[in-house]
Amino acid sequence: MDAADEQRFREFVAARSPALIRLGFLLTGGDQHAAEDLVQSALAKLVTRWRRVETPEAYVRQIMYRQQVSWWRTSARRGEVVQASPPESAARDPHHQSELRLVLRSALARLTARQRAVLVLRYFEDLPEQEIAQVMGCSVGTVRSTAHRSLARLREIAPELAQDLEVAT
Repeated sequence: MDAADEQRFREFVAARSPALIRLGFLLTGGDQHAAEDLVQSALAKLVTRWRRVETPEAYVRQIMYRQQVSWWRTSARRGEVVQASPPESAARDPHHQSELRLVLRSALARLTARQRAVLVLRYFEDLPEQEIAQVMGCSVGTVRSTAHRSLARLREIAPELAQDLEVAT
């Protein structure tokens, strides 16, 4: 990598890191440290292909999604359950919005990695279904049906979010 490429890479990282960490935070179910690790490893893979990648952000997002699914599959075999925060933290927070965030974070953590990724990409990143299908390597129909089933699962897991989820559909 020459000096100009290195400078462009550094500028990309500086400009897009906050958004990528937010995406990682949502993909990991609210684990800040795991999100930072996910972004760091995705950027490490990007730097090796920097010259060949036409759309670096889309490439990094795809890496992040695939790494998270891979991690999820590995941890599912180990039988570990990861929680974003201890249950007693929700009781200490008197503010309604904060409670909703905690409930949403917990509910997202209980979805599969694929379901969580579709919801994050669709409703948080506001990507069109075609682009989500391309990032995830599946059909548009799969994205639609996964989003529909994921929202239904969220309603089942966290009924207190039902009013907020109606806005999303």
